[in-house]
Amino acid sequence: MLLLYIIFAAYIVAVNVYSVILLISLRNEYLMDESKLNTGDGKLILSALLGGAIGIYVTMFITRFKLKNMVLMILLPVIAVLNVWFCVIAFRSGFTFIAA
Repeated sequence: MLLLYIIFAAYIVAVNVYSVILLISLRNEYLMDESKLNTGDGKLILSALLGGAIGIYVTMFITRFKLKNMVLMILLPVIAVLNVWFCVIAFRSGFTFIAA
């Protein structure tokens, strides 16, 4: 059971690191070509749904990038709360999701 907890924690850390790298690479692409402002929002939302919402949201404020995108500013905190809620449920249940 301990191994399952370690694997899940490593997955969450890996997804957050990937999300931070993705946002920074999108920012660097925008700095080179300013016409690419709204490209990559789907990738950010997908990586947020996979568990990286907190990493993206914090990095957005650190780099001051995409702060005027209202879809991301509203959707990312909602997804972050859902991510935390699912993690709490998974750890409380011991990863035994048995349908009743």
